Amino acid sequence: MRFRPCIDIHNGKVKQIVGGSLKDEGDRAAENFVSEQGGDYYAEFYKKDGLKGGHIILLNPESSDYYEATKAQALKALRAWKGGFQIGGGIQEKNAEEFLDAGASHVIVTSYVFRDGQISYERLERMKAAVGKEHLVLDLSCRKRDGAYYIVTDRWQKFTDVKVTAELLMQLQASCDEFLIHAVDVEGKASGIEEELAALLGTMKDIPITYAGGVSSFEDLKKLKTLGNGHVDVTIGSALDLFGGPLSYQKVLDYIKFNNQL
Repeated sequence: MRFRPCIDIHNGKVKQIVGGSLKDEGDRAAENFVSEQGGDYYAEFYKKDGLKGGHIILLNPESSDYYEATKAQALKALRAWKGGFQIGGGIQEKNAEEFLDAGASHVIVTSYVFRDGQISYERLERMKAAVGKEHLVLDLSCRKRDGAYYIVTDRWQKFTDVKVTAELLMQLQASCDEFLIHAVDVEGKASGIEEELAALLGTMKDIPITYAGGVSSFEDLKKLKTLGNGHVDVTIGSALDLFGGPLSYQKVLDYIKFNNQL
């Protein structure tokens, strides 16, 4: 299990939000933390510890009045550590190259591929052709409904009809380099992980997977390592002291390093 850092940007600011509260209308979200530092500050901070493979997420749509300010912060972060971060949020064929040229190692895609409630395999193939499988991360962030986890799009606001299952993961892994999965119902709440989802992700061994959502304690990290069979990586946002939370960033790194040696 590796620690994957995150830089979430909303309305031109690095923030930690409650994932399920995000609304495009009025550019609103329940905020846990709003930083006075820019995206480049956090990129350089993570760079000193060599924490490659984290993600930058733009939380405003292109139609938002704040989009350009949010994008500017994201580009500053990418340029501060070229090759250190993946980037997601409104990524399409038309803009993917710009972010890769700015220094992203991968682009992260959800809404472009999951259209009208279904998987658009045509768009998936076009995206893969445009950037290469080795630069593509599929974001399968999901929410629970009727006992199953369904992929959600458009900044986690719209349910698709696509369930996250082992069969789906096996099917899609041929088209991307990694998966990123936010457990949206607990994202930003520091209320514990989605154990059922973590166990499902733990069945996958042949592709990197990053889990995000609800981690609030070392007990949660222990559960994720066990349920994920040691090969599901973790992102922690609101619970970290970097973002006003109770968990020491340095102690988290030390804990993961120690447990990976066992």
